Amino acid sequence: MTTRKSVLEAVRALVPFIQAKGPETEAARTLPADVLAQLRTAGVFRMSVPRELGGEEVDLLTAMEVLETISRADGSIGWTAMLASEAPHLFALLETSVFRDIYGKGPDVVLAGAFSAQGEARIVPGGYRITGRWSFATGSQHCHWMMANCVLLQDGKPMPGPIPGLPASRAMLFPAQQGRVLDNWHVLGLRGTGSHDFTAEDLFVPQEYTLDIFTGAPKWPGPLYVTPVPQFALHMGAVAVGIAQGAIDDLVAYARAGKKRLYASSTMAESQLFRHKLGRAEATLRAVRAMVRTEAELLWTTATKAPEAAPALMPRIMSTLTWVAETAAQVVDTCYMAMGGNAARDSAPMQRRFRDIHTFAQHGAAADSWYVESGGVLLGKPDGGA
Repeated sequence: MTTRKSVLEAVRALVPFIQAKGPETEAARTLPADVLAQLRTAGVFRMSVPRELGGEEVDLLTAMEVLETISRADGSIGWTAMLASEAPHLFALLETSVFRDIYGKGPDVVLAGAFSAQGEARIVPGGYRITGRWSFATGSQHCHWMMANCVLLQDGKPMPGPIPGLPASRAMLFPAQQGRVLDNWHVLGLRGTGSHDFTAEDLFVPQEYTLDIFTGAPKWPGPLYVTPVPQFALHMGAVAVGIAQGAIDDLVAYARAGKKRLYASSTMAESQLFRHKLGRAEATLRAVRAMVRTEAELLWTTATKAPEAAPALMPRIMSTLTWVAETAAQVVDTCYMAMGGNAARDSAPMQRRFRDIHTFAQHGAAADSWYVESGGVLLGKPDGGA
């Protein structure tokens, strides 16, 4: 088994392998078996699992560096590794006895699911009966558990939730074989993530295997499990940084190879305009990386020293992700345009990075509405009131 320090070292050693598997991963629309095996051996899937349950329990900043490293090599593999590594953050919202049972056969447990309440759950004795169809379940073809967020029904009607005007919801966990995966992941970017839809029909889920994603209290101790959603946002930020860094890597390698733009009298590397664009893009990415790291340090310190205050950081961190996603996309756009016509070829890694980052930027977690939430907090009106 790897140690906490060696997870990052193991992933760094895998970079050439991950880069080489990128085209195959995209064509398969899911992670190939040998990629999954290598990530598992490196400790990626268990890096956030408690050490006493066989995991690595790495800190937030280390996990982010691992995810950035993988995403720099390949965006789809980085995104899928991110989701696979986040299962224990959600399982920690369950009772500790259930948490232990889930990891009873080993720490490399993968969860796939949907945060959006796209299904319905009827309250029945001992739990719920759920029916629905959920989208964007990354890793759905190799997961062990599925998570389906549902609107809670009572007497056939949605129950009122804690936020006025919105229904109550709860996430349901069940073994993957009890759901049905619909092979429909045909998209612009992040094609290799296997983020298919899945369904469940009148499936019983015991109460103890349900949780509240957004307001649930962690039952497992430690700063790693205090605030799942803000940590997920920072993980996403690390993936965005990795994809953008990969684009800069591609552009530098292309220019160093002595390439010329069509009709140009000098090489790209000799062009002052090209150097300006490259230097500015790299400086912008350093600012993005620094911001993600600063917010991660703030969250980790707060979760360690004053965990009760950590949830209040959510609007700030989510708005950070919005800015990171749009700015990382600008960096990739600059690199894509600077490379010229060859960037458009299917065989060019740059083209894949371009598609990946723009698919990433469409994610609901990076929506502009988070700026509204953050602005409301600054005005002392976090609830959106007048």
